[in-house]
Amino acid sequence: MAVVPLRPCRAAGRLLLLLCGGARSKGASLSPGVPGRLTQRRYKKDVLPSPEGPVPSVSITEIRQYLRAQSIPFHDGYSCLHTPSLFTDSRENQPSSPSASVPYTLFIDKTTGSFLCTATLAEGTWQDFQANVELRHRGIPPASSEEPEEDTRRAREDARCIWERALPLWELLDEDETNKTKAMFGISLVTDATLKRFGVRYLRTAKSLVFPWFSPRDATLKGLKLVRVEKKGDEIAYVEETLPRFDSYRNLFGLPLISRRDTELVLTGWELDALALHQATGVASLALPRGATCLPPALLPYLEQFKRITLWLGEDLRSWEAAKLFARKLSLKRCSLVRPGDLQPRPLEALNQGLNLTKILRAALPASHKSIVSFRQLREEVFGELVNTEQVAGIKWARFPELNKLLKGHRRGELTIFTGPTGSGKTTFISEYALDLCMQGVCTLWGSFEINNVRLAKIMLTQFATQRLEDQLELYDEWADRFEDLPLYFMTFHGQQNIKTVIDTMQHAVYMYDITHVVVDNLQFMMGHEHLSVDRLAAQDYIVGAFRKFATDNNCHITLVIHPRKEDDEKELQTASIFGSAKASQEADNVLILQDRKLVTGPGKRYLQVSKNRFDGDVGVFPLEFNKASLTFSSAGKSKVKLKKVKEEKAVSAKKAPEGGLGASKKP
Repeated sequence: MAVVPLRPCRAAGRLLLLLCGGARSKGASLSPGVPGRLTQRRYKKDVLPSPEGPVPSVSITEIRQYLRAQSIPFHDGYSCLHTPSLFTDSRENQPSSPSASVPYTLFIDKTTGSFLCTATLAEGTWQDFQANVELRHRGIPPASSEEPEEDTRRAREDARCIWERALPLWELLDEDETNKTKAMFGISLVTDATLKRFGVRYLRTAKSLVFPWFSPRDATLKGLKLVRVEKKGDEIAYVEETLPRFDSYRNLFGLPLISRRDTELVLTGWELDALALHQATGVASLALPRGATCLPPALLPYLEQFKRITLWLGEDLRSWEAAKLFARKLSLKRCSLVRPGDLQPRPLEALNQGLNLTKILRAALPASHKSIVSFRQLREEVFGELVNTEQVAGIKWARFPELNKLLKGHRRGELTIFTGPTGSGKTTFISEYALDLCMQGVCTLWGSFEINNVRLAKIMLTQFATQRLEDQLELYDEWADRFEDLPLYFMTFHGQQNIKTVIDTMQHAVYMYDITHVVVDNLQFMMGHEHLSVDRLAAQDYIVGAFRKFATDNNCHITLVIHPRKEDDEKELQTASIFGSAKASQEADNVLILQDRKLVTGPGKRYLQVSKNRFDGDVGVFPLEFNKASLTFSSAGKSKVKLKKVKEEKAVSAKKAPEGGLGASKKP
């Protein structure tokens, strides 16, 4: 029986309307097409700072120098610096000299400078920390924590309402119902004692398991996650929803059970995996709030006490790639990774199959590696790629099946060059191309230098809803709520920009949001004022090289839009039509060309041409149909013959040509 990975719920509104007397928090989203009341909109989508933004970067050296200058003692941790808190009452009467009796409960992120006090939950930027230090020198108490926003209060109230209606799974009156419920979620072997220890409940009306989020400070309920099962034929899909929204849900499930003496930890990508691991091994286990999608840096302070962390996130190559990315945040030297395989499935499946989970943990691979390795060390990874050819090919597009036949999928660490004539719809196509992947959980960063973010977001929202929302404004909030749940972020740059600033912003996004796909539209805007005295071709080569290096170093896919040279409109574009030298096409793993063939008697026909594919060499072309109402492109019913096959046929005819005496001198 096939199991479909977790996906966010798209019909949470009806559940909350039933349970909470009509109140709907912003943690829920109404199902599409169901009329819902208009609610107060909030524009809280994360955008990355522009060069003129108020949040300057800070280095770890500057942080250490500042702490020493202010006589603030600190310890050097794995991801954070540990200092005594500025926000606890006991700190005011302590001497400035280091003392073992002073608890080091304030953590400063080494990469961003952001801080979190685990004792009071006070948090802020590096600039906020400096401001509080200045207040302390003046004898002014630090600023108190702000009151939660209205949306947060409503989400907590809704969570409390659902939590009170949910029942402990082991206390259901009907034992047969309990057994059927456990079987439905695949947790028949998970004991009642384990469920009770982690506080898991069951909501009958929604047929969902309920996982609580308790505050690490005072154990109050901050939110919850509901998981239910959907069956589609032989496939089972686990659907989840959270209160508050996904972007505000930062629950390390199982954290209240961690003791200060624990030094080893297993991080999982699913709450049920954490239950299975703890029951089978007794090792401290936590579940990440967004699975293999993202590890928010705000959670790193809670993981500082562990000397060894094993990441066991799932059973596919996507979770394996995420584990390697998260290990870099957590410090490679203390991390080990469980490589997915038939004998090493996800923890819950391993428990159900009767496998020895302790043995699997002991066989975990160290995340750090030497600069030189032998094939013996690569042997298992090579075998994994041979066994999982479909997963190695990357994530498939749902809206462009013909593109899957050529490129096979979207893979990390690659550079894709995209070009097309002016006015052919490059931005419109590439926005849907990226949106398709983002809807499948690919964390995406958009750098739109040609059109502003409001216009781009409007295009993407229309493509997301596949309809004109101008004529149905009553549905706007429903679709906007769903769109806001996507792992999508925007750079606030517009117009000419310095390439170093753009790369720094991308680096920040990869750390903060675990970005795996960056779209840059377009390269010409990188060649700004700083390159006026430099040869433009040399400047472009430098920029392309910088993006190539970034994609490789960060295992992140970059889609780079480049305008073509000015050529005759009647001629089709080729790889050589890309503006600049040949370096762009040489560095690229994939080259996509949007062909717009003008017709005298009517509108032009658009085709997408794959002219380079480093993964397996397949190249070709297929037609696109543009729907003006939804601003979407879709593949036509019958695709054109692939270019690779055309070339092969020409090569065969060229070999046969001498026999007939015709065409021998023609090149394919």
